[in-house]
Amino acid sequence: MRYAMAIDLKRCIGCHTCAVACKMANNLPNEIWWNRILTVGGEAMDTAAGTFPNNTLEYLPVNCQHCANPACVKACPVGATYKREEDGIVIQDYDQCIGCRYCMVACPYSGVRQFNWKKPEYHVDFAVGDANTTPHQYNTVSKCTFCVHRLAEGKKPACMELCIGRARYFGDIDDPESDVSKAIKGRSYLHLLEEKGTKPNVYYLT
Repeated sequence: MRYAMAIDLKRCIGCHTCAVACKMANNLPNEIWWNRILTVGGEAMDTAAGTFPNNTLEYLPVNCQHCANPACVKACPVGATYKREEDGIVIQDYDQCIGCRYCMVACPYSGVRQFNWKKPEYHVDFAVGDANTTPHQYNTVSKCTFCVHRLAEGKKPACMELCIGRARYFGDIDDPESDVSKAIKGRSYLHLLEEKGTKPNVYYLT
């Protein structure tokens, strides 16, 4: 089994709902975002490139790519970041993490790994999201986990649940009958920074 995600760039409308769903379900501290929706257009978010009437605007959702050949795993000196043998998901073990941030330097996908510079703080005084989410810790790196706690319950990642444009597909890429395999069949797609040799498991349908 090898979990993968496909994101249809033609269906993504840049609503950021997936990013908010991820933040809530994983009880992410203030200023920490595991999912980001980048604007492929002007210099600022949600601005088009070009001059009217020849403008262009696209969105690029970015989270951990859960690479088959993850640079972060090779860089971690204590084994705090590792790839699960059973499904290929790249995990960050907060209890083992020493906060050196070597994984952040090694990862070519800028911003997908976040560092907790201080004791986790929240805008509300109670935990939100899923009860079995791993508590966040000070001085550790965190990142998208494909919501392993939800997968263990037979659920899909949180970003999948509320996608308004139904732009995301998830499942076992080795299973031709899975949602993600069916989504990429017959479609053109790309991987981010494929030339880096990390072999990402996030497919961007074009």
